Amino acid sequence: MTAPAPLLTIFGATGDLAKRMLLPSLFGLQRDGLLPPGLRILGTARSGLDDAGFRAMVAEAVASQVPAAERDQTALEALLDRIGYQPAALDHAEGLAELAAAVAARRDGDVVYHLSTAPHWYAPVCEALGAHGLAGAGTRVLLEKPIGHDLPSAIAINDAVARVFAEDQVFRVDHYLGKEGVQNLIALRFGNALFEPLWNARHIAQVQVTVAETVGVEGRGEYYDGSGAMRDMLQNHLLQLLCLVAMEPPSQFEPTALRNEKMKVLRSLRPIGRAEVEADSVAGQYVAGAIGGRAVPGYLEELGHASDTETFVALRARVDNWRWKGVPFYLRTGKRLPRRSTEIYIEFRDVPHSIFDHGQARLQPNALVIQLQPEERIALRLMTKTPGLDRAGLQMSQVALDLDMQEEFAAHRRRPAYERLYLDAIEGNGTLFVRRDETEAAWAWVDAIREGWHQAGMQPRTYPAGTWGPGRAVTLAERHGHAWRE
Repeated sequence: MTAPAPLLTIFGATGDLAKRMLLPSLFGLQRDGLLPPGLRILGTARSGLDDAGFRAMVAEAVASQVPAAERDQTALEALLDRIGYQPAALDHAEGLAELAAAVAARRDGDVVYHLSTAPHWYAPVCEALGAHGLAGAGTRVLLEKPIGHDLPSAIAINDAVARVFAEDQVFRVDHYLGKEGVQNLIALRFGNALFEPLWNARHIAQVQVTVAETVGVEGRGEYYDGSGAMRDMLQNHLLQLLCLVAMEPPSQFEPTALRNEKMKVLRSLRPIGRAEVEADSVAGQYVAGAIGGRAVPGYLEELGHASDTETFVALRARVDNWRWKGVPFYLRTGKRLPRRSTEIYIEFRDVPHSIFDHGQARLQPNALVIQLQPEERIALRLMTKTPGLDRAGLQMSQVALDLDMQEEFAAHRRRPAYERLYLDAIEGNGTLFVRRDETEAAWAWVDAIREGWHQAGMQPRTYPAGTWGPGRAVTLAERHGHAWRE
């Protein structure tokens, strides 16, 4: 691991992501004494602020995003003492030159550049850093998803970045990989002897990965309309979760070994093209409905114009390798669904023969439920006898062995994903970041599905806000004897 970088430069430092996640995460690290003692933080954006103005914005972001019980004025002042600001329009050569001078003046060792900007700025910003002698050895660059909007654009961005930064200097962010629950999935799989003998097609009947949101586009309408659920969520978050569930045990918990195993899964995904899209995929778009007893408008009403962008997508994916042959992986994500939830549901196969049929006992398959948000918990669903005399035969019920992570680790603070990701990037640890070939393999698979939609003339099916997507999504699983967990 390289020495901690003494300078973090955040591009887009006045944007929504910075205010909601990045700056509060830096405060959390500062409060807990985890930032390197000499670390300086330089923010840059188009906004014409000075140091004092940016520090006031940082203080406001901390006040609005950090719970009152976790705020600490001394820690905030210590964080603000680290912070400076240099305005720069990314399309203005003179401004970029001034920014380069500000970085050079503060540089005293390694530098981390976090490009919290629109992806089309990645190439010109990296080129500018290279042209001003601010790349090369001792530098790292964080790129926010999405890396492009399809495979050709992803390749173009990656090529442009690679002309300035070597692959081991590029840290592609998928913030889901920094979530505590995702880390716990890795620990659950590879830290326990109980599951590995059962983690295969002989014992598992189906896997479901759901990322459900209750919100609509929330002021991001124009961005989202050019992206949709497939590009915004499935291409990155859901496929990364699928990889962590399906991958083989890496030789060790380090960047190359972990990424190599994820790549094997992506290469094993069976293509879904023109011949398969109608049977194995569903796209949807929400219309007006109600969530939590509150009426909400439809997507087109929020957007303000006609659109065929999908706000929901469900897929039946298959991993064609020795471990998973024949096991369906159902992937589902959407906006304006009934509840906010990110979870992985692993259903085991039925017992080969029930000895309780005479008692009207209906056996349910065992299942492992790994919930990542809104709360982290792990539940193992098992069959047990229902209390009673059972004169008409043994009665059975399904119960859960339930581990509530919040309750079990109440004394431990639940850290936002960016605290872990920032600390890893500053220290040069790329384990939880995405490698170039992963990004491009995911885009290739997703692009084939979108092209299949186009060739088949498939349009998003409507679904009322507050429901679990179009009715066709239900039959996507039911046709194969399965049902979505709701």
